Amino acid sequence: MADAEDKTTHFGFRDVPEAEKAGMVHGVFSSVASKYDVMNDLMSAGIHRIWKDAMMDWLAPRPGQRLLDVAGGTGDVAFRFLARAPDARAVVCDMTENMLVEGRKRAEAASLADRLDWVVGDAMALPFESNSFDSYTISFGIRNVTRIPDALREAYRVLRPGGRLMVLEFSQIPNDLMQKAYDLYSFNVIPAMGQMVTGDRESYQYLVESIRKFPEQERFAAMIREAGFEQVKYRNLSMGIAALHSGWKI
Repeated sequence: MADAEDKTTHFGFRDVPEAEKAGMVHGVFSSVASKYDVMNDLMSAGIHRIWKDAMMDWLAPRPGQRLLDVAGGTGDVAFRFLARAPDARAVVCDMTENMLVEGRKRAEAASLADRLDWVVGDAMALPFESNSFDSYTISFGIRNVTRIPDALREAYRVLRPGGRLMVLEFSQIPNDLMQKAYDLYSFNVIPAMGQMVTGDRESYQYLVESIRKFPEQERFAAMIREAGFEQVKYRNLSMGIAALHSGWKI
């Protein structure tokens, strides 16, 4: 049996040692942190905002709840949650401190700083007690995790009984011709756009490749069930370019 340090995983289309991936992902997001929100708008023509609103519609935040938003970066999802749930609180957890710094600036500008906490942490080993959150969200982040099953088990651990997991992630279009057209756009336009806006083509090349390596909808739903969640369902967004996955800790 191979030693743990010999195990490999994917970083985009490259195979890399598991022990190195987190640092490489950290480098990607540290590089693009200051322009991350601008690039999200440009890459998706603003549609990511509609997807995140759809996430909140399905999650239906309630007053007084406590949210953990993992890989929450600059707080986009946490802000939406707090806007819909009076007296609720949110914790944004991300491995990249530069992203959290940008988020804190936004929170202060929106007068939400007193309802938000910002924590540097790893999705595979969350620095929180078990059974301590009502909702766990992760948006466009789980595909960057080195061991996705570990992250899903951690999500299950920190949720209270009756708590809900919701994942928003890029996915696969169930139409080969449309998928090929989307791939042409992704591989030819997005890295070039990243170079123009952030001066970093390689990071956006990785992000495009990481989407293609992420499990398709049914397979990922099965992984959520294997982590212990029940009533697992998903909804395709924009014909499957992205998908929302939901599961409950019963």
